[in-house]
Amino acid sequence: MKKIAQKSMIALMLFGIGTGYAFSEQGRKNANTKQEATHEHSFLKPEPPTVKIALLLDTSNSMDGLINQAKSQLWDIVNQFTYAKCRNEGRPGLKIALYQYGNNDLSSQEGYIQQVLGFSGDLDEISAKLFSLTTNGGEEYCGQVIHQSLQQLDWGKNPDDLKMVFIAGNEPFTQGRKNFREAVLHAKERGVIVNTIFCGDYNLGIQTQWQEGARLAGGEYMAIDHNRQVVHVKTPYDEIIIRLNKRLNNTYVSYGTKGAERMAVQVEQDAEAMDLQEAVAVKRAVSKSSAYYNNAGWDLVDASSSDDFDLARIKKETLPESLRDKSDSEIRMFLDEKRKERQDIQEEIQQANAKRQTYLNEVQKSETGELEKAILEAIKKQAAAKDLYWE
Repeated sequence: MKKIAQKSMIALMLFGIGTGYAFSEQGRKNANTKQEATHEHSFLKPEPPTVKIALLLDTSNSMDGLINQAKSQLWDIVNQFTYAKCRNEGRPGLKIALYQYGNNDLSSQEGYIQQVLGFSGDLDEISAKLFSLTTNGGEEYCGQVIHQSLQQLDWGKNPDDLKMVFIAGNEPFTQGRKNFREAVLHAKERGVIVNTIFCGDYNLGIQTQWQEGARLAGGEYMAIDHNRQVVHVKTPYDEIIIRLNKRLNNTYVSYGTKGAERMAVQVEQDAEAMDLQEAVAVKRAVSKSSAYYNNAGWDLVDASSSDDFDLARIKKETLPESLRDKSDSEIRMFLDEKRKERQDIQEEIQQANAKRQTYLNEVQKSETGELEKAILEAIKKQAAAKDLYWE
């Protein structure tokens, strides 16, 4: 009986040791796994922040100058972002939304307000929407359009994003049923900075509460001459950049049900910019040579640059006819050639633009527009809080 008890005791001791070892070993494995995960995570760079800009533009009768400035100076703003950097060495994303308000052609039930475009990084789409704007009378309800932009737009929850409203107009900021103070304070609570741009005399904008709207929201108050025409200086490099832009367009390969349509929009927006002024077409071409001009939604070259691109998912009947009968390997080779061609042309545009900027500096002519200057000054000032800076 004593021997049985001794054997039982020994078995229990061995079981305990084995179990302890098993738990200890599993613990070491868990610790190692956790350590490996932490080690792996430490190599992952955080996603760069996005600058989200909601442009709220007064499109009443007196605002033709403002709309023309927005059309022509969009590309200057985009081009400035090519010099923006994050502390993690990446470049911030850029998304722009567009509202119009104060136009009699809009619904009175909606407060003469329309969301023209939600947040988008598609530069052709943004340009097309700006060129679609026309002016016509109306009541300008600043508080209400700010409120609607807060409710309707997807501002996201990333605390590192820089979220900004720029509202431009020339009537009292106090008009409309929605109290502007409530609207701008709500924006501030949501981490959205409201910047106000009064189109007219600086002191008149203060008297009509435009400055107060910005102050309450932690933004900037600015006054501009919306009818001022920017004097563009012709340079020896303009024609070079425009010719390169035409070659650049030939590197795009449409796909999908709307690919051909979107390619037509690209050409159409080139023409719109040229009709406005040759210098605007030049600046648009420079934007098209930057990383911010990405058309992965309809261009196979941009799409194929993504890590998760799968050519097998592309329906060949939506490709240009010249590619439909080619094998996957032939299409990939073709895309590689187009990508290299595009990169070379974009580099040539950048080099020509650098010489263009040097020329402009030498003749001491400024091409800065009123709206562009106001927006960029506010962005650069407020970006510092998000660890964004300009080279």
